[in-house]
Amino acid sequence: MPAGTGLAGWLFAAPALTVILLFFGLPVLAALALSITDFDIYALADIGNLRFIGLQNYLNLLGNPLFWKTLGNTLYFVVVGVPLSVLLSLGAALLLNSKLGRFKGFFRTAFFAPVVTTVVAVAVIWRYLFHTRYGLINWGLSAVGIDPIDWLGDPHWAMPTIILFAVWKNFGYNMIIFLAGLQSIPEDLYEAARIDGASRWAQFRHITLPMLGPVLLLVGILTMAGYFQLFAEPYVMTQGGPLESTKSVLYLMYEEGFKWWNLGNASAVAFLLFVLMTAVTSGLLWFARRKGVE
Repeated sequence: MPAGTGLAGWLFAAPALTVILLFFGLPVLAALALSITDFDIYALADIGNLRFIGLQNYLNLLGNPLFWKTLGNTLYFVVVGVPLSVLLSLGAALLLNSKLGRFKGFFRTAFFAPVVTTVVAVAVIWRYLFHTRYGLINWGLSAVGIDPIDWLGDPHWAMPTIILFAVWKNFGYNMIIFLAGLQSIPEDLYEAARIDGASRWAQFRHITLPMLGPVLLLVGILTMAGYFQLFAEPYVMTQGGPLESTKSVLYLMYEEGFKWWNLGNASAVAFLLFVLMTAVTSGLLWFARRKGVE
């Protein structure tokens, strides 16, 4: 290989690497640096008030019951919401890819429309839909003799309601990715399977799922990363309530940083969330490699 080839490659990659360094590397390092200080509103007014406190912010977080509650809420949202979103988007993609489907252009647009709408706007609409007295959902339940449910005011129902909203809001994006993956599968494989007498379920198990392996991995990682950053939905719909049942780790970071101005503590929360997301993503990639998915 000529000596100048490697230099040329680095020159071509330099713009992308510069953007990554400026908008990812430096913020991560800045958050790490802030997390080992007591940077607050007093330090914001006078940098001389800034003190280095080491790992104290992390120790305080690990001893704070509210942090563990928000972490539990976030994991609940991820564990329930991610599989539900992936399954719903895959099902919608299979329907749209079916030869028996009609009005595919209309349904593709309708399913994708929530993705491009503003989270705050649709969250406000959903608040009215799930209103205890005037909501359309409880009106429908009362029509079949079921008592109204306080969807956003009951700790047992608030998070499932937000999960339902988030899945409805975001599944269209994954649906488009799945649809592209389905359309890239050669039709000859299904034709050969039908000739051999394979049922539709057998075709799905032995052709569709294996061929969609890399797409499933991509969608799973993207969806999981987005769901770990739960904030807008509880902020608009429940303000973290009731009884902090919908408060997420990112919501806690927001309160620490922009409500109480404990920016050092907020940075520690952000960095712990970053480490958790990195660990889960790495574990998912390791599992995929073991299963032969690339």
